[in-house]
Amino acid sequence: MRKPIFYTLLIIGLVACGAVVWYLASPLFINRTVDEDFPVTLPEPAELQDMSAQELEQLEEEFMTALPPAETIAGMPAPERQVLQDEAMKIATHMPEKVMQEHMPTAAITTSVAEPVLQLRGEFYGADDFHRGSGMALIYQLADGGYLLRLEDFEVINGPDLHVILAEDDRPYDHATLGDYLDLGELKGNLGDQNYAIPAGTDLTGYGSVVIYCVPFRAIFAIAPFETD
Repeated sequence: MRKPIFYTLLIIGLVACGAVVWYLASPLFINRTVDEDFPVTLPEPAELQDMSAQELEQLEEEFMTALPPAETIAGMPAPERQVLQDEAMKIATHMPEKVMQEHMPTAAITTSVAEPVLQLRGEFYGADDFHRGSGMALIYQLADGGYLLRLEDFEVINGPDLHVILAEDDRPYDHATLGDYLDLGELKGNLGDQNYAIPAGTDLTGYGSVVIYCVPFRAIFAIAPFETD
């Protein structure tokens, strides 16, 4: 009589242990599929084309606010990240052109450097057939000894949250190849002449190009390699 009881208890124990092992190990090999819609739905291209500039700006703001952080986007599978970027570009390509016409700062005659002195120059080219860019990137030393980046005859395709950066690499082609970079701030306009202050004490020898960079998608839109003698 004792053997049947022993075997019964043994079976119950094995079943209990198996249940515990299954509970602990199952997350390692059970897939959980999630397919959530993005919280902002974009209108069809024809509707975007008929929207006013104010409506487009509001839609762009809603879309950018709904985007996850850049680090989260960077960790997404490439197809998911590309879908988000394509949606953002749908809005950007319909946005009105943002034109800037800033004049070169006037130097004080009484200082040791009477006029801004050109230190570095580079010509923009687009990162690919879609991300087009052109114009000149010029870095001047100002009268007070500081530096200024000036974009002249500049043009780049619109995009979400574009920034102007100084990149370590002279011809970067993605985020990983930028090297250590210095963010000079948000792009003021996708057309026209514009100025960007470079922080005091910046060692320009550490940088090889000016890049127009999309922050949320870590995408390069245009590059201006500095010319070397």
